[in-house]
Amino acid sequence: MTAGTPKPQIDTSKPHPARVYDWLLGGKDNYPVDQEVGEKLPPEAKDAARQNRDFMRRAGAWLASTGVDQFLDIGTGIPTEPNLHQIVQEIVPAARIVYTDNDPIVLRHAEALLISRPEGVTDYIQADVREPQVILEHARGFLDFDRPVALSLIALMHFIPDDQEAHDIVRTLVDALPSGSYLVLSHAASDLFPELSARVTAEYARGGIQLGFRDRTEVGRFFEGLDLVEPGLVTAPKWFRGTSAPQAEDSGIYAGVARVR
Repeated sequence: MTAGTPKPQIDTSKPHPARVYDWLLGGKDNYPVDQEVGEKLPPEAKDAARQNRDFMRRAGAWLASTGVDQFLDIGTGIPTEPNLHQIVQEIVPAARIVYTDNDPIVLRHAEALLISRPEGVTDYIQADVREPQVILEHARGFLDFDRPVALSLIALMHFIPDDQEAHDIVRTLVDALPSGSYLVLSHAASDLFPELSARVTAEYARGGIQLGFRDRTEVGRFFEGLDLVEPGLVTAPKWFRGTSAPQAEDSGIYAGVARVR
């Protein structure tokens, strides 16, 4: 974070995805407007939040075990331990992580994201994924884009509807990564449990939050031109590498990891 940068004001009159997500995970860094949205969501929404976090942990640990030591995490959310840097620095102490989110409350808690191991580095920028060049310009000051970088987009892109060019945003970010980098992405499905997805979308819309859930083909487009890592594009609980299989359970979340050629 840039020293002396004034902390932006938090708007507590409108719900924000990061704070609703925090409520779903059992966190306390949210407000009544966020709780109101969360309480109207079906119980499966809490399962989805947990599945996203578990996928992030498995994917981050696997990437670190393969030697990836640079991570750009966009849509970080309010810190919930273990955070990504804690997972990867446990395996690669010198790993460098840049966190990004557009909710000012995440900035207020960014200190928790900046407690890096002495060998490594963590950094935080408040920015919106819809401004990928701003994020990339900042990240280049902390990450070496001549070496592989893991781009993490966990439960983020379904908050970017098609009219906001979600696929183009991801393509811009991926195109900036060198060969050997990775895209880690999870995304709410529109086709696995259609009635449930429609209910979740409607409840968020009542809170003024527009969602863009996608079917498997549309989620797969985020990985076009990349090499999907086994087991490919699957539901979040089915993605694992180098560990025992997670407990089988239903999920309305697609997840995948792919290598940049």
